[in-house]
Amino acid sequence: MTHSQSALKAQVAQAAVDFLLGHLQSETILGIGTGSTVDCFIDALATHKSAFKGAVSSSERSTARLVEHGIRVFELNEVDSLDWYIDGADEITPQRAMTKGGGGALTREKIVASVARHFLCIVDESKVVDQLGAFPLPIEVVPMAKNSVARQLSQLGGRVVERGGFVTDNGGLILDVHGLAISDPLTLEKQLNDIPGVVCCGIFALQAATVALIASPEGIRRLD
Repeated sequence: MTHSQSALKAQVAQAAVDFLLGHLQSETILGIGTGSTVDCFIDALATHKSAFKGAVSSSERSTARLVEHGIRVFELNEVDSLDWYIDGADEITPQRAMTKGGGGALTREKIVASVARHFLCIVDESKVVDQLGAFPLPIEVVPMAKNSVARQLSQLGGRVVERGGFVTDNGGLILDVHGLAISDPLTLEKQLNDIPGVVCCGIFALQAATVALIASPEGIRRLD
């Protein structure tokens, strides 16, 4: 990561905190995603930890960082709903469909996001694309099904590569699919969800972002 990328991540993380401050109440529980931009967000959010009740985390990594800052972490089963889910993306379109899962936490991210009323996506400008697919599409699979799922993914025109030496927090494997031109993310997400053995696919179109904050050297741009 270049210095400028680091600066942009910190910039959009602070913008997200500033955006959320008007929405926080003493009983608010936030959904928190995973990744380097989210790490910056957690660090910036910690300054205001007395303004909300706590968080539900999408990964062991984020949980550890939240706890380190003294932010209370709830299990999702303890929570009926969340007002906001905050996370980054590997790619996002102007229609706010996303590819996620570069860090391997896509299943828990999608589960926590599904409980939230709103999804706030925080990215730098390099993640904004006209069409998803340049970034390999991560798919979490049940280990016994990896070969059968890989065969079906290959039939869709992708080149499937197992993420070596990686096991998700759920005990699943990640298949990264290279070379897909995802012109209709909503339809493809539904199609991938129907393949037996797929735990979760990294397309977030059924649950697109409500608002995206995008950092560039010129400042923060909002997409909604």
